[in-house]
Amino acid sequence: MTHHNLTIEAFVKLGDFLRTFCEFIKSDKNSEYIINEWTASFKAEIEMAKHYNGWFSEENCIYAFQEWGNLLSRENLEAWLKNYDLTSNKEKVVALIMAGNIPLVGFHDLLCVLVTGNKALVKLSSNDQKLIPLIINYLKSIQPYFEERVNFTKEKLEHYDAVIATGSNNTARYFEYYFGKKPHIIRKNRNSIAVLNGNESGEELTALGEDIFRYFGLGCRSVSKIFIPINYDIDTFFKAIFPYNHIINHNKYANNYDYNKAVYLMSEFKILDNGFLILKEEDSYGSPIASLFYEHYENLEELRSKLKLEKDKIQCIVSSGFVDDEISFGQTQKPSLSDYADGIDTVNFLLGTS
Repeated sequence: MTHHNLTIEAFVKLGDFLRTFCEFIKSDKNSEYIINEWTASFKAEIEMAKHYNGWFSEENCIYAFQEWGNLLSRENLEAWLKNYDLTSNKEKVVALIMAGNIPLVGFHDLLCVLVTGNKALVKLSSNDQKLIPLIINYLKSIQPYFEERVNFTKEKLEHYDAVIATGSNNTARYFEYYFGKKPHIIRKNRNSIAVLNGNESGEELTALGEDIFRYFGLGCRSVSKIFIPINYDIDTFFKAIFPYNHIINHNKYANNYDYNKAVYLMSEFKILDNGFLILKEEDSYGSPIASLFYEHYENLEELRSKLKLEKDKIQCIVSSGFVDDEISFGQTQKPSLSDYADGIDTVNFLLGTS
């Protein structure tokens, strides 16, 4: 069996395991499920995750595992990879500097490195030290081929041929300085937005709540700003997202809500507030936790032009009939395998660097 086939088979098995595991976790009949060592390990890590990182709630960790379980089917993997000539790859070591803002956020890069036949040298974020090694250990247990393919390091990165680094606008400057001489993808801050036209159904606006609140709004695919027409009735929006009010019961989220509200009120900013989300009129894109920026627009065509100019700051646009590559309400945290961060095709990059 070729290395390529070994890799695909292993990821298909991983997908099967993740789907079965999530069914088990969500089931009321846990006792009927035969708990093997891997099920027990994954369950223990998910229960412990919030102690290492308060944002990694069990619900969000399970959501991330479920999404990866759905993506890693034979059908999805083959459809994704059929557009590439994987035989053209010249094996190299790719350094991965991962973010840790949401569970498994760096896993897509790792998948790309492995399916292209390369080796990964991984520097994990201090915020996500456990979940990705857990998955890699599972892959190694079903396919020893991976033993030599993935190395985790806490030391200074050395002996690599290419780099994929994800960080903030601030760290990106350091990444450019340190890694600029090697082939690289360096990702900066991006945010996602929604453009409302005032004709959205209640269901669509409630679905938008998923884009705003999933992972507590910490992902680059999380909607952190909405554009609304002049005279938009904000109560319609507040009513539709009310089902997410339980988020305020999460301690870290509630602390951020209280803090940001106090800062806004002391600064005498005009804010709108429904008890678990603060709306603030603001030109920029990256709203703090528990707040959502909004901006009025008069003309959709002008807004399209403005957003085109600022596309480097935007990851996803949620809307209905506004732009060609828009994302439907409620779908930002369900990317496909070919939805590359910042629109840069990671597989092409990996195949092209030799």
